[in-house]
Amino acid sequence: MVRLILYYLLLFGACGYALWRGKIDARIVAVTFFIGNFATIALRSNHAGGYSALETGIFLVDVVCFIAFTYAALISDRFWPLWVSGLQLTTGFGHIFRMIDSSLLPLAYAAALRFWGYPILFILVAGVWRSQRRLASGREPAAA
Repeated sequence: MVRLILYYLLLFGACGYALWRGKIDARIVAVTFFIGNFATIALRSNHAGGYSALETGIFLVDVVCFIAFTYAALISDRFWPLWVSGLQLTTGFGHIFRMIDSSLLPLAYAAALRFWGYPILFILVAGVWRSQRRLASGREPAAA
């Protein structure tokens, strides 16, 4: 339960900070991650053997998130959105491995899908924070 509370504090804090202080690339990442998080919860299989088969709904959410993160990376003048897109691609490989090998342990499949969310949120916060520092020092133009 504590892990879940900490995750939601990080989720709301990181996405809120990006929406409040971030440029358009950070806002795209924040909104995409936030919506993707709750879409994943809504589309997750609720049967007893969760993650025992390919989670098609979560796979589709992850593909849409990857496309949005890649778009943010393409319009950004910073490097951090590319890291976010790459980590989301890594999440997508979890689905691909599940498609290739149906004997993949459900716990390993679930971990492959969930793990990269934390680094993505930390990168989002760091990217916005660094942008704010550059803006304050006069080295970066004002946000769009």
